[in-house]
Order: sequence, then C-alpha cells, then structure tokens
Amino acid sequence: MSDFKNAKVLVVGGSSGIGLAASKAFAAAGANVTIASRSEDKVRLATQRLGHGVVGCTLDTRDEQAIEAFFSAGSVWDHVVITAAQTPSGPVRGLSLLEAYEAMNSKFWGAYRVARYLQVRDSGSVTFVSGYLSVRPSKSSVLQGAINAAVEALARGLAIELSPVRVNAVSPGLVATPLWDAVPEDTRLAMYKTAASRLPVRRVGQPEDVAGAILYLAGNKHSTGATVLVDGGGTIC
Repeated sequence: MSDFKNAKVLVVGGSSGIGLAASKAFAAAGANVTIASRSEDKVRLATQRLGHGVVGCTLDTRDEQAIEAFFSAGSVWDHVVITAAQTPSGPVRGLSLLEAYEAMNSKFWGAYRVARYLQVRDSGSVTFVSGYLSVRPSKSSVLQGAINAAVEALARGLAIELSPVRVNAVSPGLVATPLWDAVPEDTRLAMYKTAASRLPVRRVGQPEDVAGAILYLAGNKHSTGATVLVDGGGTIC
C-alpha cells in the first residue's frame, strides 16, 4: 500500500457525500488534498469542515473549457478521484430525453472530460465512482445502470491508455449520503431500514465505507482496470 504523506490528491466532487469522506480520509493519511465542486458555497463549507490544510476550487465537470483551463495550470497529481455527478432517477419511459442527456452529461461525460485533461504521475492513480446498478439493474433506474456500466468500461480502457497510471472504479450500493436529504426523513429512514434488511451485512453503506475502498485502490500498486463493489452484498441477493 502507498504512503499518502504529502501526496497531491484531487477529489472532483469532494464537497459532500462519498467525495467528502474520501477527502477526509486522504487528508487524515497525510495527503495534500484539493477538492473541486461546482458549488462555491459547498467548497467553502467543506474545506472549513475538513481542516488539515485542505484547499478547494470551483469546477463544473460539464464545462470542458473550465476543465481544460484547470488542468493546464500545470499541476501534476499523485491521485485523482472523480465522484461528481447529478443523475435523476426514473424509468426510461418516465424520464425525458433531456433529463437522460443531462444525466449522461453529468456523470459519464463529466468523468470523460476530466480524464482527457488530467495530469497524473506515472506512479499515481485515477479512481472513478460508479454504482452497483451496472450489474444489478433496477426497472426504475435503467439509465443509472447504463451510465455506471459506461463509467466502469471507461476505467478499464483508460487503465490501458494511461498506463502506467493506474485507473480503477469503486461501485457502491445504497449509501446514506446528502443525496437523499430531499426525501422526507420518515420515508428515507424506512427506505434505509428495508434495504438493510435485504443485505447480508444488514446495514446500508456509509460514505466512509466507500472512501476506504477508494484509498485501497489508490494505494495498491498492483490494482488497475478493476471495479471494486462496496454494496453490502447487494449484487448477490
């Protein structure tokens, strides 16, 4: 496993949820962490919360010119994590094509744009966050499954193209993140309870669970082209 002390780490989407947990874990391990998010307010609050000298910047992964400008500044990273995405949920016949295009633009094309311009040391890594719907489809989230599968295929291809930089993906199941805060609390807690009862681990995921897998892949010098499931056994039940 790698020693992250003084490593330069960029977490795109690092202001909340899984990205925030990964930023916290890297910082606690001694890395110099930069978080990027399109929300200036979220970036400011996240850097204050994290401490450890974490710095932040605003970056919209849908804006190719902004991404190109950000990476052309010359920074070379040891590890890059890409978690940023906004993907509306719903069946294929329920989502408008505009909503579907926007979802693909946010999660897949956002990751693709970052991959086009990022600069990573040969000994470093890139880690994408996909989702277990890529292998366990849901009739109410068909698009999300397709996008996640595309992200995982992107990681495998880039592991060859960007070699010796290592490229992997982490695939979470249901994770209790601020993504669900818009759901009324009683409904949300009932959803978590029902989901937990169906999982072998009997609990829903926490952002820290996924962050641990991200650090594992970033630190394991022999892992590339891999997708690691962190789903509580959701794909086997």
